[in-house]
Amino acid sequence: MVAIGGIIYLARHGREAASYRVFEGEPSDLRNLSGIVGDASRFRGRGIIQFGLLLLIATPVFRVALSIWGFAAEKDRMYMIFTGIVLIVLLYSLLGSGSAF
Repeated sequence: MVAIGGIIYLARHGREAASYRVFEGEPSDLRNLSGIVGDASRFRGRGIIQFGLLLLIATPVFRVALSIWGFAAEKDRMYMIFTGIVLIVLLYSLLGSGSAF
């Protein structure tokens, strides 16, 4: 996903001259989830890159959440508790530490 976004971005903006004198961060529409999804759905390179990065971040969180469900199905309370602690730490590091998402 990130590579596809990079290819689209370079195809559209690859020949533009880069200005290194002033730092310009990401546009404001790429700093929130609705803006990222909107840009990705309009096939804009930066939006697709950001969406791919969100998928990369969401994959381990989703996997840990599914592990809790798997351990619950096996009725293994100890691993449910440990995995729940891991999920809380992951979510805190993403959401509770002042992140934009």
